[in-house]
Amino acid sequence: MLVRSRTSIVNAVRGMAKAVGLRLPACSTETFASKVSVLLPEDLKASLSPLLETIVALNLQIQKCDRAIYHLAKYKYLETERLRQVSGVGVNTALEFVLTIENPHRFQKSRQVGTYLGIQPKQRDSGERTPELRITKAGNSSLRSLLIQCAHYLLGPFGKDCDLKRWGVQLAAGGGKNAKKRAIVAVARKMAVLLHRLWVTGEKYEPFRRVQCCQAAA
Repeated sequence: MLVRSRTSIVNAVRGMAKAVGLRLPACSTETFASKVSVLLPEDLKASLSPLLETIVALNLQIQKCDRAIYHLAKYKYLETERLRQVSGVGVNTALEFVLTIENPHRFQKSRQVGTYLGIQPKQRDSGERTPELRITKAGNSSLRSLLIQCAHYLLGPFGKDCDLKRWGVQLAAGGGKNAKKRAIVAVARKMAVLLHRLWVTGEKYEPFRRVQCCQAAA
């Protein structure tokens, strides 16, 4: 809620500035208030300063929460460190994954996790047709949203190169109107399966395992 509130206020400030012909530069939400305060004209600064001060206060509260979450993951839920080996997966996602799944052994196969979290496409076969449908969106919506964000990051310019990213990029390049969206959902689903697998087996994450297997077979 703190992050959503901060985002809402940042968007409101941008909208008000744009209404008077001022386009604010792109920057992180953490540095938004300090960068924007020196760009605002005096007549606009008077009305927007309370919002900028609120953003600063929210930043401090979010940082406090982040430290508490990190401490909880590091000292109470040690398995989250293993999950954070995967590029794009941070402490929030790893901790929510562990707390949502609770007992990883209740799934006979790691692939069942994707269905449990609602990131598995619906099925509706009719004769010779197998249409592409939306995901079921069953299960925990918060964890599903975090996994989608992780997939966005992994497929973006800052995501580290790995088998999963290459696979997702290949899907996105396959063409079609919604190829990128489908690739992000597919990567999120595969990431959930991977996290469960790492949790159950205790294996060390190998980002280029598929490449290494192909090279060994060749």
